[in-house]
Amino acid sequence: MWAFGWKSHRRRGLRTWILSMVSSSPKNGAEIMDEIEEMSQGWWRPSPGSVYPLLDEMTQEGLVSKNGDGRYGITEKGRQELDWPFGGPFRRAPSVEGMINEMSGYVSYLEDLGHSDRSKLIPHLEKLKTISDKLTQLLGQ
Repeated sequence: MWAFGWKSHRRRGLRTWILSMVSSSPKNGAEIMDEIEEMSQGWWRPSPGSVYPLLDEMTQEGLVSKNGDGRYGITEKGRQELDWPFGGPFRRAPSVEGMINEMSGYVSYLEDLGHSDRSKLIPHLEKLKTISDKLTQLLGQ
């Protein structure tokens, strides 16, 4: 069930997964990584370099709190964001740099698919061409 979307949601998806996991019971970063690996049936294990900075960010935003035992629990603000579709209602829009970084990650993923299993790209080639043309036109202006 989880394997289909593990890569596509990247950081925003990780944020939602973490909120969901700590809403059921407090967990530390290692437990979060283990659970994601289990949920994705071994397809993905987020790195400590992804999980811990995100936990720090979410703590600063008041979405989770760190307990004395090092585990993170969800706050009321975190529950509200988890309940709101597509993230929190007052979540700031991503910066242009953030969007470009995310697009770069998607391009890397598509490149990997092109090398390992091009058949997954074939049904989407026309849409990819349209996006490429729009970006080319944007850069030409």
